Amino acid sequence: MSIWFKNYTLEDIKIPPTGIDEKLGIEIVEIGSDYIICKMPVDERTKQPMGLLHGGASCVLAESTASIAAFLVIDPKKKSVVGLNLLANHLKSARNGFVYATAKPKHIGKSTSVWDVQITNEEDQLISQISFTAMHKDI
Repeated sequence: MSIWFKNYTLEDIKIPPTGIDEKLGIEIVEIGSDYIICKMPVDERTKQPMGLLHGGASCVLAESTASIAAFLVIDPKKKSVVGLNLLANHLKSARNGFVYATAKPKHIGKSTSVWDVQITNEEDQLISQISFTAMHKDI
């Protein structure tokens, strides 16, 4: 059984990125019954001066992915979603390729949700472990 408000498909949610997601090359690549996966390139847009994936770019990827997931569990005619908290632990560096953020729920309530986001590289090694809290706000 799916956790989503309705039976979303990848085509339903795969909209062209805008804002910071567009600037960093973030795109949605998969939706499952209880998770969302987005990917982001490790390139000149997302690296810090030493040539490593910037921790801030990882945080943007995690928040974008978890925010999409949080939006998909609410009735968009009654609620909106805003971020409340993000806690990131960066465990390994990346120099190239893509990183993938997988957001899964830890808690889905009436007014908040908490998401576990794991960012991995193309070899499925854990790069960052992030917790994101969203508020489900009445419109």
